[in-house]
Amino acid sequence: MTTLSSVWPLFDLRLATPRLELRPITDQDIPAAVEAARSGIHENGRNPFSTPWTRLPEQELGPNMARWYWRCRAECTPESWTLLLGIWHDAQFVGCQDVGAKDFASLRTVTTGSWLRQSVQGRGLGKEMRAAVALYAFDWLGAEVAESEAAIWNGASLGVSRSLGYELNGTTRKTWGTEVQTVQHVRLTPEKFKRPDWELKVQGHEATARFLHIV
Repeated sequence: MTTLSSVWPLFDLRLATPRLELRPITDQDIPAAVEAARSGIHENGRNPFSTPWTRLPEQELGPNMARWYWRCRAECTPESWTLLLGIWHDAQFVGCQDVGAKDFASLRTVTTGSWLRQSVQGRGLGKEMRAAVALYAFDWLGAEVAESEAAIWNGASLGVSRSLGYELNGTTRKTWGTEVQTVQHVRLTPEKFKRPDWELKVQGHEATARFLHIV
């Protein structure tokens, strides 16, 4: 019998930390993701995203998020892929952690981005979910570098990076929506990674790796 997972094996990927489950967002999860985003992610007047999607009118936010999830799936190939992992804490959808790459077979480099609803911020969950994808990238996918970026004023994001061993990797000025931001780039290698004292539990990796042609 042909199942959705046999057609799209990424849906079976599961990463588990002591407090979180990370898994690809399905269509059934989109309403929970939209609800989490609508509950608030950041303070008004501060945009931490290169695309200011949280500033959309409420009636446009849901369709925009759905289009983004569908677009990432449609454009997912071994040469260019993004895993959009929903974050569940105490059985509640609380955010998203993505990890992606271009030309991974050659560059062995991944990039990450994330968001977390405000009601659960300040508990160390952001660090835990970033550590999870760093562990997965280095130990399971064979990545050699993990990169990220944040607006230079975003102390929370840069603090997570520092706590995990990321090193500063230069700044650039970029247009984020209608604003110009100074963006801090950060870079992590397995040697510099400050590993957590817990073990990442992974399910569905073999099928994911075959699907992405990662050997």
